[in-house]
Amino acid sequence: MRSVDDTLNALQDELRIVESSLAEPDVASDLTRLRDLSRRHKELSEINVAWNELKAVQEDYATAKEMFNESSGDDREQWREEMNNAEAKIPQLESTLETLLLPRDPNEGRNVIIEIRGAEGGEEANLFAGDLADMYRRYVAVRGWKLDVIELRESEQGGLDEATFLVKGDDAWARLEHEAGVHRVQRVPVTEAKGRVHTSSATVSILPEAEEVDVALNPAELKIDVYRSSGPGGQSVNTTDSAVRITHLPTGIVVAMQDEKSQIQNRAKALIVLRSRLLKAAQDAQADELSLLKRGQIGTGSRGEKIRTYNFKENRVTDHRINLTTYALDDVLAGNLDTYVDALLAEKRARQLAESDGR
Repeated sequence: MRSVDDTLNALQDELRIVESSLAEPDVASDLTRLRDLSRRHKELSEINVAWNELKAVQEDYATAKEMFNESSGDDREQWREEMNNAEAKIPQLESTLETLLLPRDPNEGRNVIIEIRGAEGGEEANLFAGDLADMYRRYVAVRGWKLDVIELRESEQGGLDEATFLVKGDDAWARLEHEAGVHRVQRVPVTEAKGRVHTSSATVSILPEAEEVDVALNPAELKIDVYRSSGPGGQSVNTTDSAVRITHLPTGIVVAMQDEKSQIQNRAKALIVLRSRLLKAAQDAQADELSLLKRGQIGTGSRGEKIRTYNFKENRVTDHRINLTTYALDDVLAGNLDTYVDALLAEKRARQLAESDGR
């Protein structure tokens, strides 16, 4: 069996090969190869830096221990302190390296498309969808990412029929992927005269942004319809046919876009979402074929299963996948999601380590 050091030496050799390949003149003109090499270079560089840092601290510990054994008096105490400091750093560095050596998510480093829709509960579901959209906007600001609005369709009472955002950030996929699913709200709706608590829901989809090199679209396989944009209640908000509906004929996937006044802009945005849905569908199909889909998710991740409940009366938020409850609803809606995100990431890492040990 290959030792960890053998693995790390092999990865260091691969890093040198990748760096050499990136220097080849023809790579710049091959966008797919350039992207793949650049991503692999980033992964290998992180591993190499972590390994070198661990080796340096281990050497510091060995040196301090040797000097401690050979010293006396004040010098001995000084070397004891340096030995203890180095020893304390080693477990964290080993954990970091262990995490970096786990199989990488193919979507790591990609930008993210968030789709939010009201589900069960009528207009109250749409109002909650609006609350979730605001929550994610604030979370993007907290993380220092960038958010572009692809589409925002308001409902009749100021909620959202649908919102689609593009989130740009190096760790956006890692920190948002587990937000996909059914989010349930329990509260007294503004339309409820008797003060009764209602349960409603909204769905959140998380898609990796697909680049053109990932998904090639054949124009012959696209059915493109244009129509006049409409607002809440169906009233027309535009006098030209600026809205666009694109149907991918082989899969039946439909994307409609009407947020922009320009048909060209709506078409461009619709193609972004269509490529991302096709990429995710292809990834899910591949995972299903390899019987990894359920192993690679927390719970089932399906839209028919609630992943989180937001209870306004109790100021409570519960994530049902990891049985985590806090009584800080206001804080969560203000965009402070890291308590949940960090716990979900830790659970994912624990599962990956367990699977790695079980091989």
